[in-house]
Amino acid sequence: MSLRRNGELLIEQLALTIYQGQKVGLVGANGIGKTSLFKLILGELEADIGQLDLSAGIRIAHMAQEIPGADVTALEYVVSGDSDLIAVKARLAQAEQNAQFDKVAQLFEEIKDLDGFSAEARAEQLLVGLGFSETTFDNPLKSFSGGWRVRLNLARTLMKPSDLLLLDEPTNHLDLDAIFWLASWIQAYQGTLILISHDREFLDDCVLHIAYMANQKVTLYSGNYSAFETLRAEQLIDQARQFEKQQKSIHHMEDFIRRFRYKESKARQAQSRIKALERLTRVEAVHEASPFRFSIREASRQSDPLLQLRNANLGYTDPILSDLNLSFSPGDRFGLLGVNGAGKSTLVKSLEGTLPLIDGERTEGLHLKTGYFSQHQVDDLDLERCPLEHLQQLDPKANELKLRTFLGGFNFQGEQVETKAANFSGGEKARLALAIVSFQQPNLLLLDEPTNHLDLEMIEWLESYFAKENITLFMVTHDRFFLERVCNEIIELDNGKLYQYKGNYSYYLEKKEERIASENSSIDKAQNLFVKELA
Repeated sequence: MSLRRNGELLIEQLALTIYQGQKVGLVGANGIGKTSLFKLILGELEADIGQLDLSAGIRIAHMAQEIPGADVTALEYVVSGDSDLIAVKARLAQAEQNAQFDKVAQLFEEIKDLDGFSAEARAEQLLVGLGFSETTFDNPLKSFSGGWRVRLNLARTLMKPSDLLLLDEPTNHLDLDAIFWLASWIQAYQGTLILISHDREFLDDCVLHIAYMANQKVTLYSGNYSAFETLRAEQLIDQARQFEKQQKSIHHMEDFIRRFRYKESKARQAQSRIKALERLTRVEAVHEASPFRFSIREASRQSDPLLQLRNANLGYTDPILSDLNLSFSPGDRFGLLGVNGAGKSTLVKSLEGTLPLIDGERTEGLHLKTGYFSQHQVDDLDLERCPLEHLQQLDPKANELKLRTFLGGFNFQGEQVETKAANFSGGEKARLALAIVSFQQPNLLLLDEPTNHLDLEMIEWLESYFAKENITLFMVTHDRFFLERVCNEIIELDNGKLYQYKGNYSYYLEKKEERIASENSSIDKAQNLFVKELA
């Protein structure tokens, strides 16, 4: 099977079988064709050559990208994911209205067969697992923010009975608790799964096969993502050795042909080598070096501290976070954790200065220059402008060659530099937004879910770059691997309080467990003392 989109060849001569019950992680660079493959499975695209075969009567569940701002409640919306049940209930209502009692009895049996009487309870479990409180179940869809609407779409998808589940970056907009819950749900899922994700820990938790897309091909590997990385590295080393060996052999044959092709005594041997070269199956050269080589443009000056919050109360009308004290020095790399609604975005906006403090002090260093990257920056890109024009807008006097070189570091090559952002994938737009932030020479990077929409190759480059460079950053992310490798301090927001852990993610887990054990011990002692006093 082969597939083209907008004249570009995405998949060439694909031969791949996925069996019932397999759980497959689909990985590859941004813009390589992962989402297009999903659209092919869903029937929204047709193959140019060959065909896609699905089992007869297969039920497919796929997460919608948008959610209507309707008046139906969150619970009703999730239950509606079971379309067969909704259809039977509609027929039941019609039969009851027409006093067709025999038909009513039959439809009640159909609802029972569909496990319809437990539908609301199952929908409630999905909502709770994805972080919704029971008080929000009856809220209308239009009252939820974009991130919570994404969760509602996910819950509605999981509600649908399916044989094949297609999930495209389902962990975007989820906090760690919801990610752990979703991983356990997927582990218990009985159907076939194809999962697009950039979260390595999540892939390791959920899949036992990796489908790797590269160079218009899809290769299926057994094992989770960590096993794939190890095997892929070994294959590349072996391929490089084979390529080098074959190149030496080709060089010797070509040299023999060049020297003896027109000598009568050796002409037959030369012709034999020419035919051997024509028949030779060539080993491809290894081109696995990262396409990224960018650096954050170095700020001309630094301050120490760069930014401080003292006794700060943060929020809009009433404080969400109270009595915060936080200081940033050059080289600090903070990771921020907390459930949705804990105040992460509030804290980031307060640090940026776009949200004034309710009370307390925010003190900027003399040379502070913040760079803020978030989904908001991605959404606000001028889609009619190309990457080059975005940078020229920031610095009209900049040399075009230098701008092209800078964009090349973010893997915007050739015609892409002058391609409108409207034609980019979500990951390519995120990469452009990050390039724009980097171009402005910040000395404090505020990153709100930077790994969302970026491919694994870009994420790994960012990790490597941040880990070795003296970049000061404050980052909201649920990517545990990223937190472990990059951050030297973890901050957790919990019930309006800020807990600070001076170490990486593993250190945070260890110390948090100790803190909770200590708090529980204190509660037990207080309860025992109270019981003794009553006695």
